[in-house]
Amino acid sequence: MKNLTFEIEINAPADKVWNAMWEEENYKKWTAAFCEGSYAKSSWKQGERIHFLDPNGNGMYSEISVLVPNEKMHFTHIGNIKDFVEQPLDEATKAWTGAQENYTVISNGATSKVLVTLDIVDEYANFFSESFPKGLATIKEIAEK
Repeated sequence: MKNLTFEIEINAPADKVWNAMWEEENYKKWTAAFCEGSYAKSSWKQGERIHFLDPNGNGMYSEISVLVPNEKMHFTHIGNIKDFVEQPLDEATKAWTGAQENYTVISNGATSKVLVTLDIVDEYANFFSESFPKGLATIKEIAEK
């Protein structure tokens, strides 16, 4: 498993950046960089499950392990979802269960920096290296409006 890091400077305060990342419609816009039509189903509370889904109901489920509004959102990935149903862990899934995906917003007053770190299996590293900067650029565009 590899650890990837991405960051972007945004000319907006932390609360606007947070909204650009996690408000439902904004989330759909920036995560289209990974899969058009993707979305998340969650209570958005620490310790709760979150489902990351494509339009066909496939994706993965995770736990929100850390949530500090306007500052941090950390996910611990658990397993796959098929047809909207959490799947039991299999050997392939066990290779990445427990992987972390962490978002930090560092406030500098009127500007903010978004720092993302994620654990990724080697076969998806190139995909995320190309698509994450596109997603972050969309967050910047939304927050700076």
